[in-house]
Amino acid sequence: MSKTILLIGAFDVKAEEYDFVRRLIEGLGCRVLTMNSGVMGGTDLFDVDIDSGEVSEAGGGDLAELRRANDRGAALNVMSRGAAVLAEEAYRAGRFDGVLAMGGSGGTGVGTAAMRALPIGVPKVMVSTLAASDTADFVGVKDITMIPSVVDVAGVNRISEKIYKQAAGAICGMVAMDYRPSAAQKPIIAASMFGNTTPCVDHCRQALTAKGYEVLVFHSTGSGGRTMEGLVSEGHVAGVLDITTTEWADEVCGGVFSAGDTRLDAPGKMGVPHLIVPGCVDMANFGGRETVPERYADRRFFEWSPTVTLMRTDVAENAKMGEVFAQKASAATGPVAFLLPRQGVSMLDKPGELFWWPEADLAMFDAIRRHVRPDVDVVEIDCNINDEAFAEKAVEMLLAMMPKT
Repeated sequence: MSKTILLIGAFDVKAEEYDFVRRLIEGLGCRVLTMNSGVMGGTDLFDVDIDSGEVSEAGGGDLAELRRANDRGAALNVMSRGAAVLAEEAYRAGRFDGVLAMGGSGGTGVGTAAMRALPIGVPKVMVSTLAASDTADFVGVKDITMIPSVVDVAGVNRISEKIYKQAAGAICGMVAMDYRPSAAQKPIIAASMFGNTTPCVDHCRQALTAKGYEVLVFHSTGSGGRTMEGLVSEGHVAGVLDITTTEWADEVCGGVFSAGDTRLDAPGKMGVPHLIVPGCVDMANFGGRETVPERYADRRFFEWSPTVTLMRTDVAENAKMGEVFAQKASAATGPVAFLLPRQGVSMLDKPGELFWWPEADLAMFDAIRRHVRPDVDVVEIDCNINDEAFAEKAVEMLLAMMPKT
């Protein structure tokens, strides 16, 4: 059976471009399902399966009112919400196998909103004028392939024709792949890691793999933490080994690797076993040394690379993080516990190293104990986080929280 591609676009202004891509996709043996996100009209070039009235209604708006108001921002918000709702419904109903959209800022916003509503593994291609810039807000934590349009999505010319052909070939190739698992499925453990906790996480990964788990490691760079928690929220993860919670240091200090104030929420909301370790909370991350805010001029710094500067967090910041961690754990609906390393929370935080500051670490540990609910285990061990004994204890504690089946 041939595969179906969902095309999402403003057919009132980009019908020519979508008609070209539609014919390419059909020429490659796939069917097309069309969704019009254009507020001002449709097209006579091809059939529209999901019209703009349906999209606006699903987004909580009225198409006629959107036209009368002539407020582009408000219209895009409504159409983005509607496209997301209808794309998810259509996918659940088995109406398409992959999705393609094209456009500038507006088309990218609507198209990627729909794509983010779909599960990881559903092929998603966005041809965008913004693909060469920061796409974090558009991609979120989903597997969206962004293709730079090079020129504007405005007509079919010698440049855009090549890009459209690449996009059609990409989405048709993606849906043609065999997505069946290549090996027996094992329960998934999600683990958070940084360069400064790599020895610990590597040891844990090997031990958990030997116990029959598949370990997915996420780099705690903001997007890594958000992606990990997104997978937890989608129900893919059996347990979370949160060795590296450093993204909270960036949230507190204004660093570049914040994952937002919902970091640590997903496991508790889903009832997933969650071992929390204050890994690398001794450091907030900035770009080159010149990017560090002036208010931090008297802090300790470590230049990890020419473009990454680590700043040692202080006593007050660690106490604040400890209180937040305790609140997150106390709200959990499933098994949760803390494991605290008394000899430092990173490679740089141990006796003789630049970030060794036991009073700052203790401020966090004490705050966790003061604010966490009484039934949550808080275990301290006289090790550095990267000592083998610490990794072994982390694995032991997580496995004790996992369902026995």
